[in-house]
Amino acid sequence: MSFGGISLALYYVLAAHAQADYDLLLKGGHVIDGRNKLSAVRDVAIKDGKIAAVAANIAASRAVKTVDAAGLYVTPGLIDIHVHVFPGLVKNSYAAGSWGLQPDGFTLRSGVTTVADAGSSGWRNFEDFKVRIIDTQKTRVLAFLNIVGAGMGPGAIEQNLADMEVKPAADLALRYPGTIVGVKSAHFNGPEWTPYINAEEVGKTAHIPVMVDFGGNVRAGRTLYDLLTKYFRPGDIFTHMYGGHRGEQDPDTKGPSQAMIEGRKRGVIFDVGHGGASFLWSCAVPLMKAGFIPDSISTDLHYSSMNAGMKDMLNVMDKFLALGMSLDDVILRSTWNPAKEIRHEELGHLSVGAPADVTVLRLEKGAFGFTDQTGGRLDGSSKLVSELTIRDGVVVYDLNGLSAIPWEKVPPPAPRKNAKQ
Repeated sequence: MSFGGISLALYYVLAAHAQADYDLLLKGGHVIDGRNKLSAVRDVAIKDGKIAAVAANIAASRAVKTVDAAGLYVTPGLIDIHVHVFPGLVKNSYAAGSWGLQPDGFTLRSGVTTVADAGSSGWRNFEDFKVRIIDTQKTRVLAFLNIVGAGMGPGAIEQNLADMEVKPAADLALRYPGTIVGVKSAHFNGPEWTPYINAEEVGKTAHIPVMVDFGGNVRAGRTLYDLLTKYFRPGDIFTHMYGGHRGEQDPDTKGPSQAMIEGRKRGVIFDVGHGGASFLWSCAVPLMKAGFIPDSISTDLHYSSMNAGMKDMLNVMDKFLALGMSLDDVILRSTWNPAKEIRHEELGHLSVGAPADVTVLRLEKGAFGFTDQTGGRLDGSSKLVSELTIRDGVVVYDLNGLSAIPWEKVPPPAPRKNAKQ
């Protein structure tokens, strides 16, 4: 039977949606929203891809679909501001190369709804990145533009001072406001300050922050202290803050170095950027004990880091629970703080009218071990698991079928035309 050119079943579905106040209701979960300073049991209602209400005891009858979130944590969609998700055929490269990952395969199952690629592309290849990846993924993909025009790659590519041009990079950043959220300099080995000076010029022109991976080791004449106190502006981001090889620690106390202390006083942002070789317990433990905690938690996700000491976003968050940080603070540094850092303040919270990016987490208790880049283990008693990930109001990952219905209640599929018998 049909009604107005559509099936009767579809008609009833559309009618139900039209009459309901909400499309989806997450009921009875513990909501953690750092921006709104909320940590309590609440219901979260979604309509037309936006947060429609956060309140106690919203009637299930007002929603087309209700998900029982009792015993779970409901948070804004997680935001990971340091990933490498520009995959391609170029061997041993982050820029359109084999070191990049297709984001949707690694983000949604970890509760991550937004990522910022940390400099994989430069002005010469950003538009390829945009067409092939940014515009095609369910994950919201943003980008720090590499100061190197060719992007992030091996050998001489990232050392090429001649390819660190200000004008074309700034012009491109201005062409894609909101998508290009910052400038990145990484892995430079020379004594010059050119990469950071030029990155700052682009940042000033386009009104975006600079993120720096300060290489693998302290270099004579090019110190972390100078970077953070002479070149960085407030709001610029020092990533790999617990890497332990860039001057992060005082050599005597093993606590934060004077560079880190002065940088924080000046408003520099400190980001985890765990990666495969940028997180040491011997750095993180004493810095955390000294109160030098991260502003944002991020993964530095790429092809080799994902199976090393770092597994995914939740694994990095777990490490800070094991270090004694509260769950509320871990969520804050994985949602609202990074949203502010990349100047997307419409994200990272559950305010009415905000995009309905939501993560539902289970906090498991038990005996767990968390490793750093050396294989050293820190024991912990808590572990986060993503049960449900929602992007713009649509369920994009559902581990245990929380949003599904029993199979026997699912209508049989319509017969396929011309199907073989």
